[in-house]
Amino acid sequence: MDESAQRIDIYLDHEQDIRVRCPECGKFYGMYDHAPERIYRHLNTCEMATYIHVRLPRVNCPQHGVKQIASEVGENGSEMTYAFESYVIKVAQECSIEATARLCGLRWDKGWNAVERAVNRGIACKEHRIPSRIGVDEKSIAKGHQYESLVYDLDAGTVEFVCDNRKQESLETYYQQFSKKELSGVRAVAMDMWDPYIAATKAYIPEAEKKIVFDRFHVMKHVLDAVDKVRKEEHRKLSEHGKEILTGTKYLWLWNKENIPVWRREEFEVLRSQDLHVGRAWGIKENLRHLWDYRYEAPMRRYFKRWYFWATHSRLEPIKKVARMVKAYIDNIVTYARHHITNALAEGINAKIEKIKRMACGFRNRSHYRTAIYFHCGGLDLFPKLPTKPTICFKTV
Repeated sequence: MDESAQRIDIYLDHEQDIRVRCPECGKFYGMYDHAPERIYRHLNTCEMATYIHVRLPRVNCPQHGVKQIASEVGENGSEMTYAFESYVIKVAQECSIEATARLCGLRWDKGWNAVERAVNRGIACKEHRIPSRIGVDEKSIAKGHQYESLVYDLDAGTVEFVCDNRKQESLETYYQQFSKKELSGVRAVAMDMWDPYIAATKAYIPEAEKKIVFDRFHVMKHVLDAVDKVRKEEHRKLSEHGKEILTGTKYLWLWNKENIPVWRREEFEVLRSQDLHVGRAWGIKENLRHLWDYRYEAPMRRYFKRWYFWATHSRLEPIKKVARMVKAYIDNIVTYARHHITNALAEGINAKIEKIKRMACGFRNRSHYRTAIYFHCGGLDLFPKLPTKPTICFKTV
Protein backbone atom coordinates (compact mmCIF):
# COMPACT_ATOMS: atom_id res chain seq x y z
CA MET A 1 0.00 0.00 0.00
CA ASP A 2 1.33 3.42 -1.03
CA GLU A 3 -0.65 6.05 0.88
CA SER A 4 1.02 8.99 -0.80
CA ALA A 5 0.03 7.66 -4.24
CA GLN A 6 -3.33 6.35 -2.95
CA ARG A 7 -2.54 3.02 -4.55
CA ILE A 8 -2.60 -0.66 -3.56
CA ASP A 9 -0.69 -3.34 -5.47
CA ILE A 10 -1.52 -7.05 -5.10
CA TYR A 11 0.85 -9.70 -6.42
CA LEU A 12 -0.54 -13.13 -7.33
CA ASP A 13 1.58 -16.26 -7.62
CA HIS A 14 0.97 -20.02 -7.66
CA GLU A 15 2.53 -23.06 -6.05
CA GLN A 16 5.18 -24.87 -8.05
CA ASP A 17 3.49 -28.25 -8.32
CA ILE A 18 0.69 -27.43 -10.77
CA ARG A 19 -0.69 -28.50 -14.12
CA VAL A 20 -2.36 -26.00 -16.47
CA ARG A 21 -5.24 -26.31 -18.92
CA CYS A 22 -4.70 -25.89 -22.66
CA PRO A 23 -7.14 -23.20 -23.89
CA GLU A 24 -7.64 -25.09 -27.17
CA CYS A 25 -8.39 -28.70 -26.14
CA GLY A 26 -9.13 -28.17 -22.43
CA LYS A 27 -6.68 -30.86 -21.23
CA PHE A 28 -4.18 -30.40 -18.40
CA TYR A 29 -0.44 -30.58 -19.16
CA GLY A 30 2.76 -29.46 -17.51
CA MET A 31 3.61 -25.80 -17.25
CA TYR A 32 6.05 -24.55 -19.89
CA ASP A 33 6.96 -21.06 -18.57
CA HIS A 34 5.33 -17.72 -17.72
CA ALA A 35 4.17 -14.84 -19.85
CA PRO A 36 5.56 -11.39 -18.96
CA GLU A 37 3.95 -9.75 -15.95
CA ARG A 38 0.59 -8.15 -16.57
CA ILE A 39 -1.04 -5.51 -14.40
CA TYR A 40 -4.85 -5.44 -14.10
CA ARG A 41 -6.80 -2.52 -12.69
CA HIS A 42 -9.23 -3.74 -10.02
CA LEU A 43 -12.08 -2.20 -8.02
CA ASN A 44 -10.91 0.38 -5.50
CA THR A 45 -9.95 -0.78 -2.00
CA CYS A 46 -10.71 1.78 0.74
CA GLU A 47 -11.06 4.42 -2.01
CA MET A 48 -7.55 3.66 -3.29
CA ALA A 49 -6.79 2.48 -6.81
CA THR A 50 -6.00 -1.23 -6.73
CA TYR A 51 -3.81 -3.14 -9.19
CA ILE A 52 -3.26 -6.88 -9.49
CA HIS A 53 0.10 -8.14 -10.79
CA VAL A 54 0.24 -11.63 -12.28
CA ARG A 55 2.51 -13.67 -14.57
CA LEU A 56 0.22 -16.06 -16.41
CA PRO A 57 1.58 -19.60 -16.94
CA ARG A 58 1.93 -21.05 -20.41
CA VAL A 59 1.09 -24.67 -21.17
CA ASN A 60 3.07 -27.04 -23.38
CA CYS A 61 0.32 -28.94 -25.22
CA PRO A 62 1.51 -31.85 -27.41
CA GLN A 63 -1.26 -31.10 -29.89
CA HIS A 64 -1.43 -27.29 -29.98
CA GLY A 65 2.04 -26.25 -28.87
CA VAL A 66 2.86 -23.59 -26.30
CA LYS A 67 -0.23 -21.61 -25.34
CA GLN A 68 -0.99 -19.01 -22.68
CA ILE A 69 -3.77 -20.15 -20.36
CA ALA A 70 -7.05 -18.23 -20.09
CA SER A 71 -6.77 -15.60 -17.39
CA GLU A 72 -9.00 -15.86 -14.34
CA VAL A 73 -8.16 -12.28 -13.40
CA GLY A 74 -9.18 -10.39 -16.54
CA GLU A 75 -9.76 -11.01 -20.21
CA ASN A 76 -6.77 -11.49 -22.49
CA GLY A 77 -6.20 -8.15 -24.20
CA SER A 78 -7.69 -6.20 -21.32
CA GLU A 79 -5.93 -4.24 -18.58
CA MET A 80 -8.91 -4.54 -16.22
CA THR A 81 -10.14 -7.32 -13.97
CA TYR A 82 -13.52 -8.84 -14.77
CA ALA A 83 -15.11 -6.99 -11.87
CA PHE A 84 -13.63 -3.58 -12.73
CA GLU A 85 -14.47 -3.87 -16.43
CA SER A 86 -18.07 -4.74 -15.56
CA TYR A 87 -18.18 -1.64 -13.34
CA VAL A 88 -16.82 0.56 -16.16
CA ILE A 89 -19.47 -0.79 -18.55
CA LYS A 90 -22.26 -0.04 -16.07
CA VAL A 91 -21.03 3.54 -15.65
CA ALA A 92 -20.65 3.97 -19.43
CA GLN A 93 -24.27 2.92 -19.91
CA GLU A 94 -25.30 5.99 -17.90
CA CYS A 95 -22.62 8.56 -18.80
CA SER A 96 -20.50 9.79 -21.67
CA ILE A 97 -17.08 8.20 -22.11
CA GLU A 98 -15.41 11.36 -20.83
CA ALA A 99 -17.50 11.22 -17.62
CA THR A 100 -16.93 7.46 -17.32
CA ALA A 101 -13.17 7.90 -17.51
CA ARG A 102 -13.28 10.66 -14.90
CA LEU A 103 -15.45 8.71 -12.47
CA CYS A 104 -13.44 5.50 -12.84
CA GLY A 105 -10.01 7.15 -12.74
CA LEU A 106 -9.08 6.16 -16.30
CA ARG A 107 -7.77 7.84 -19.41
CA TRP A 108 -10.39 8.47 -22.11
CA ASP A 109 -8.92 5.84 -24.44
CA LYS A 110 -9.01 3.16 -21.71
CA GLY A 111 -12.69 3.83 -21.09
CA TRP A 112 -13.43 3.71 -24.82
CA ASN A 113 -11.46 0.47 -25.21
CA ALA A 114 -13.71 -1.13 -22.57
CA VAL A 115 -16.77 -0.07 -24.58
CA GLU A 116 -15.32 -1.44 -27.82
CA ARG A 117 -14.45 -4.76 -26.19
CA ALA A 118 -17.96 -4.95 -24.73
CA VAL A 119 -19.55 -4.44 -28.16
CA ASN A 120 -17.22 -6.92 -29.88
CA ARG A 121 -17.93 -9.44 -27.11
CA GLY A 122 -21.67 -8.94 -27.44
CA ILE A 123 -21.71 -9.24 -31.23
CA ALA A 124 -19.54 -12.38 -31.12
CA CYS A 125 -21.95 -14.22 -28.81
CA LYS A 126 -25.15 -12.92 -30.41
CA GLU A 127 -27.38 -15.46 -32.10
CA HIS A 128 -27.19 -15.36 -35.90
CA ARG A 129 -30.78 -14.77 -36.98
CA ILE A 130 -32.95 -12.27 -38.79
CA PRO A 131 -35.97 -11.00 -36.80
CA SER A 132 -39.41 -11.83 -38.14
CA ARG A 133 -40.50 -8.17 -37.98
CA ILE A 134 -37.90 -5.54 -38.78
CA GLY A 135 -37.82 -1.79 -39.20
CA VAL A 136 -35.50 0.12 -41.53
CA ASP A 137 -34.60 3.80 -41.12
CA GLU A 138 -31.72 6.23 -41.53
CA LYS A 139 -29.99 8.44 -38.96
CA SER A 140 -27.79 11.42 -39.69
CA ILE A 141 -24.27 11.38 -38.27
CA ALA A 142 -23.31 14.95 -39.11
CA LYS A 143 -24.23 17.92 -41.27
CA GLY A 144 -23.97 17.65 -45.03
CA HIS A 145 -26.32 14.69 -45.59
CA GLN A 146 -24.14 12.08 -43.94
CA TYR A 147 -26.29 9.12 -42.96
CA GLU A 148 -26.16 5.68 -41.41
CA SER A 149 -28.72 2.98 -42.25
CA LEU A 150 -30.18 1.16 -39.25
CA VAL A 151 -32.13 -2.09 -39.03
CA TYR A 152 -34.31 -2.66 -35.94
CA ASP A 153 -35.88 -5.70 -34.34
CA LEU A 154 -39.39 -4.38 -33.77
CA ASP A 155 -40.27 -7.10 -31.26
CA ALA A 156 -37.11 -6.94 -29.14
CA GLY A 157 -36.71 -3.15 -29.45
CA THR A 158 -33.04 -3.33 -30.45
CA VAL A 159 -30.75 -2.14 -33.24
CA GLU A 160 -29.66 -5.18 -35.26
CA PHE A 161 -27.41 -3.59 -37.87
CA VAL A 162 -25.73 -0.27 -38.66
CA CYS A 163 -23.92 0.56 -41.90
CA ASP A 164 -22.72 3.59 -43.85
CA ASN A 165 -24.97 5.69 -46.11
CA ARG A 166 -28.58 5.03 -47.08
CA LYS A 167 -28.09 3.47 -50.48
CA GLN A 168 -29.54 0.24 -51.79
CA GLU A 169 -26.19 -1.48 -51.23
CA SER A 170 -26.25 -0.39 -47.57
CA LEU A 171 -29.38 -2.41 -46.74
CA GLU A 172 -28.34 -5.25 -49.02
CA THR A 173 -25.21 -5.67 -46.88
CA TYR A 174 -27.51 -6.71 -44.02
CA TYR A 175 -29.65 -9.08 -46.08
CA GLN A 176 -26.60 -10.78 -47.57
CA GLN A 177 -25.67 -12.22 -44.17
CA PHE A 178 -28.63 -14.63 -44.35
CA SER A 179 -29.69 -17.56 -46.48
CA LYS A 180 -32.84 -17.56 -48.61
CA LYS A 181 -34.53 -19.80 -46.06
CA GLU A 182 -33.74 -17.38 -43.23
CA LEU A 183 -34.91 -14.39 -45.28
CA SER A 184 -38.20 -16.15 -46.04
CA GLY A 185 -38.93 -16.07 -42.29
CA VAL A 186 -39.32 -12.27 -42.36
CA ARG A 187 -43.01 -11.49 -41.95
CA ALA A 188 -43.00 -7.69 -42.19
CA VAL A 189 -40.66 -4.76 -42.88
CA ALA A 190 -41.55 -1.24 -41.77
CA MET A 191 -39.79 1.61 -43.61
CA ASP A 192 -40.28 5.05 -45.06
CA MET A 193 -40.90 5.61 -48.76
CA TRP A 194 -37.22 5.62 -49.69
CA ASP A 195 -36.73 3.87 -53.04
CA PRO A 196 -33.25 2.37 -52.36
CA TYR A 197 -34.60 0.58 -49.25
CA ILE A 198 -37.62 -0.63 -51.21
CA ALA A 199 -35.44 -1.99 -54.02
CA ALA A 200 -33.07 -3.78 -51.61
CA THR A 201 -35.95 -5.40 -49.75
CA LYS A 202 -37.68 -6.54 -52.94
CA ALA A 203 -34.40 -8.01 -54.19
CA TYR A 204 -33.84 -10.21 -51.12
CA ILE A 205 -37.07 -10.75 -49.15
CA PRO A 206 -39.47 -13.28 -50.75
CA GLU A 207 -42.92 -11.80 -51.48
CA ALA A 208 -41.69 -8.41 -50.28
CA GLU A 209 -44.64 -6.65 -51.96
CA LYS A 210 -46.92 -8.14 -49.29
CA LYS A 211 -44.52 -7.54 -46.38
CA ILE A 212 -43.35 -3.94 -46.81
CA VAL A 213 -45.33 -1.48 -44.66
CA PHE A 214 -44.72 2.21 -45.26
CA ASP A 215 -44.55 3.89 -41.92
CA ARG A 216 -47.50 6.01 -40.81
CA PHE A 217 -45.22 8.65 -39.27
CA HIS A 218 -43.42 9.30 -42.57
CA VAL A 219 -46.66 9.40 -44.60
CA MET A 220 -48.15 11.96 -42.22
CA LYS A 221 -44.90 13.95 -42.23
CA HIS A 222 -45.30 14.55 -45.98
CA VAL A 223 -48.91 15.66 -45.45
CA LEU A 224 -47.89 17.98 -42.59
CA ASP A 225 -45.27 19.57 -44.84
CA ALA A 226 -48.01 20.22 -47.43
CA VAL A 227 -50.27 21.82 -44.78
CA ASP A 228 -47.41 24.09 -43.71
CA LYS A 229 -46.79 25.13 -47.32
CA VAL A 230 -50.44 26.12 -47.63
CA ARG A 231 -50.16 28.15 -44.39
CA LYS A 232 -47.01 29.95 -45.54
CA GLU A 233 -48.51 30.90 -48.90
CA GLU A 234 -51.75 32.12 -47.34
CA HIS A 235 -49.89 34.03 -44.62
CA ARG A 236 -47.83 35.79 -47.29
CA LYS A 237 -50.96 36.87 -49.21
CA LEU A 238 -52.80 38.01 -46.10
CA SER A 239 -49.74 39.97 -44.92
CA GLU A 240 -49.70 41.88 -48.19
CA HIS A 241 -53.16 43.21 -47.23
CA GLY A 242 -52.13 44.00 -43.65
CA LYS A 243 -53.77 40.94 -42.08
CA GLU A 244 -51.58 39.09 -39.59
CA ILE A 245 -54.10 36.56 -38.28
CA LEU A 246 -51.82 33.59 -39.10
CA THR A 247 -48.79 34.97 -37.28
CA GLY A 248 -47.57 32.50 -34.66
CA THR A 249 -50.07 29.80 -35.66
CA LYS A 250 -47.72 27.31 -37.34
CA TYR A 251 -48.03 24.52 -34.80
CA LEU A 252 -51.77 24.97 -34.34
CA TRP A 253 -52.17 23.49 -37.83
CA LEU A 254 -49.52 20.81 -37.35
CA TRP A 255 -50.67 19.49 -33.98
CA ASN A 256 -53.25 16.70 -33.88
CA LYS A 257 -56.63 18.02 -32.76
CA GLU A 258 -56.42 16.38 -29.35
CA ASN A 259 -52.89 17.72 -28.76
CA ILE A 260 -53.74 21.41 -29.12
CA PRO A 261 -53.07 23.09 -25.74
CA VAL A 262 -56.19 23.95 -23.80
CA TRP A 263 -55.22 27.62 -23.57
CA ARG A 264 -55.07 27.89 -27.40
CA ARG A 265 -58.20 25.95 -28.34
CA GLU A 266 -60.47 29.00 -28.35
CA GLU A 267 -58.03 30.83 -30.62
CA PHE A 268 -57.93 27.82 -32.92
CA GLU A 269 -61.72 27.59 -33.16
CA VAL A 270 -61.88 31.28 -34.13
CA LEU A 271 -59.34 30.69 -36.90
CA ARG A 272 -61.20 27.62 -38.19
CA SER A 273 -64.41 29.65 -38.51
CA GLN A 274 -62.80 32.12 -40.96
CA ASP A 275 -62.83 29.89 -44.06
CA LEU A 276 -59.05 29.86 -44.48
CA HIS A 277 -57.24 27.71 -47.01
CA VAL A 278 -55.05 26.32 -44.27
CA GLY A 279 -58.20 25.37 -42.36
CA ARG A 280 -59.29 23.16 -45.27
CA ALA A 281 -55.79 21.69 -45.52
CA TRP A 282 -55.86 20.94 -41.79
CA GLY A 283 -59.22 19.16 -42.15
CA ILE A 284 -57.86 17.01 -44.98
CA LYS A 285 -54.82 16.14 -42.88
CA GLU A 286 -56.92 15.22 -39.85
CA ASN A 287 -59.16 12.96 -41.90
CA LEU A 288 -56.23 11.02 -43.35
CA ARG A 289 -55.30 9.98 -39.79
CA HIS A 290 -58.45 7.82 -39.69
CA LEU A 291 -57.03 5.65 -42.49
CA TRP A 292 -55.06 3.69 -39.88
CA ASP A 293 -58.17 3.01 -37.77
CA TYR A 294 -59.23 0.28 -40.19
CA ARG A 295 -58.20 -3.32 -39.63
CA TYR A 296 -58.77 -4.70 -43.13
CA GLU A 297 -57.25 -3.67 -46.45
CA ALA A 298 -60.48 -3.35 -48.45
CA PRO A 299 -62.08 -0.75 -46.12
CA MET A 300 -58.74 1.10 -46.00
CA ARG A 301 -58.70 1.34 -49.79
CA ARG A 302 -62.32 2.53 -49.94
CA TYR A 303 -61.66 5.20 -47.31
CA PHE A 304 -58.51 6.35 -49.09
CA LYS A 305 -60.40 6.57 -52.39
CA ARG A 306 -62.88 9.04 -50.82
CA TRP A 307 -60.08 10.98 -49.12
CA TYR A 308 -58.09 11.14 -52.37
CA PHE A 309 -61.05 12.60 -54.27
CA TRP A 310 -61.47 15.27 -51.59
CA ALA A 311 -57.72 16.11 -51.51
CA THR A 312 -57.31 16.33 -55.30
CA HIS A 313 -60.39 18.58 -55.62
CA SER A 314 -59.32 20.91 -52.80
CA ARG A 315 -57.71 23.46 -55.16
CA LEU A 316 -54.71 23.44 -52.84
CA GLU A 317 -51.66 22.54 -54.93
CA PRO A 318 -49.41 21.24 -52.07
CA ILE A 319 -52.27 19.00 -50.87
CA LYS A 320 -52.99 17.72 -54.38
CA LYS A 321 -49.32 16.95 -54.90
CA VAL A 322 -48.93 14.99 -51.66
CA ALA A 323 -52.20 13.13 -52.32
CA ARG A 324 -50.84 11.88 -55.65
CA MET A 325 -47.62 10.84 -53.92
CA VAL A 326 -49.50 8.88 -51.25
CA LYS A 327 -51.61 7.18 -53.93
CA ALA A 328 -48.45 5.99 -55.71
CA TYR A 329 -47.45 4.12 -52.52
CA ILE A 330 -50.90 3.09 -51.28
CA ASP A 331 -50.37 -0.64 -51.90
CA ASN A 332 -47.76 -0.77 -49.15
CA ILE A 333 -49.57 1.68 -46.89
CA VAL A 334 -52.66 -0.51 -46.60
CA THR A 335 -50.49 -3.53 -45.72
CA TYR A 336 -50.62 -1.99 -42.25
CA ALA A 337 -54.01 -3.69 -41.89
CA ARG A 338 -52.29 -7.06 -42.22
CA HIS A 339 -49.18 -6.49 -40.09
CA HIS A 340 -50.07 -3.61 -37.72
CA ILE A 341 -46.52 -2.32 -37.43
CA THR A 342 -45.00 1.16 -37.60
CA ASN A 343 -41.54 2.62 -37.17
CA ALA A 344 -42.58 4.32 -33.91
CA LEU A 345 -40.02 2.15 -32.10
CA ALA A 346 -37.34 3.28 -34.56
CA GLU A 347 -38.19 6.92 -33.90
CA GLY A 348 -37.88 6.29 -30.16
CA ILE A 349 -34.48 4.64 -30.61
CA ASN A 350 -33.42 7.48 -32.91
CA ALA A 351 -34.24 9.93 -30.12
CA LYS A 352 -32.04 7.91 -27.77
CA ILE A 353 -29.23 7.88 -30.34
CA GLU A 354 -29.55 11.66 -30.69
CA LYS A 355 -29.16 11.97 -26.92
CA ILE A 356 -26.03 9.78 -27.04
CA LYS A 357 -24.64 11.96 -29.83
CA ARG A 358 -25.20 15.11 -27.80
CA MET A 359 -23.58 13.57 -24.71
CA ALA A 360 -20.52 12.79 -26.82
CA CYS A 361 -20.61 16.27 -28.44
CA GLY A 362 -20.91 14.56 -31.81
CA PHE A 363 -18.98 11.80 -33.58
CA ARG A 364 -16.45 12.56 -36.29
CA ASN A 365 -15.56 8.88 -36.55
CA ARG A 366 -18.26 6.68 -38.12
CA SER A 367 -16.82 3.58 -36.47
CA HIS A 368 -17.17 5.14 -33.01
CA TYR A 369 -20.72 6.23 -33.86
CA ARG A 370 -21.69 2.66 -34.78
CA THR A 371 -20.01 1.30 -31.65
CA ALA A 372 -21.97 3.73 -29.46
CA ILE A 373 -25.25 2.71 -31.13
CA TYR A 374 -24.58 -1.00 -30.58
CA PHE A 375 -23.45 -0.37 -27.00
CA HIS A 376 -26.55 1.56 -25.94
CA CYS A 377 -29.23 0.19 -28.28
CA GLY A 378 -28.03 -3.20 -29.52
CA GLY A 379 -29.44 -5.34 -26.71
CA LEU A 380 -26.06 -7.10 -26.49
CA ASP A 381 -24.60 -9.09 -23.61
CA LEU A 382 -21.80 -6.62 -22.85
CA PHE A 383 -20.26 -7.96 -19.65
CA PRO A 384 -17.09 -10.11 -19.48
CA LYS A 385 -17.39 -13.61 -18.07
CA LEU A 386 -14.94 -15.67 -16.03
CA PRO A 387 -13.68 -18.92 -17.59
CA THR A 388 -16.25 -21.64 -16.91
CA LYS A 389 -13.55 -24.18 -16.04
CA PRO A 390 -10.51 -23.82 -13.74
CA THR A 391 -7.25 -23.19 -15.58
CA ILE A 392 -4.87 -24.55 -12.89
CA CYS A 393 -4.88 -27.75 -10.84
CA PHE A 394 -2.42 -29.62 -8.59
CA LYS A 395 -0.65 -32.65 -10.02
CA THR A 396 -2.29 -34.87 -7.43
CA VAL A 397 -5.78 -34.00 -8.69
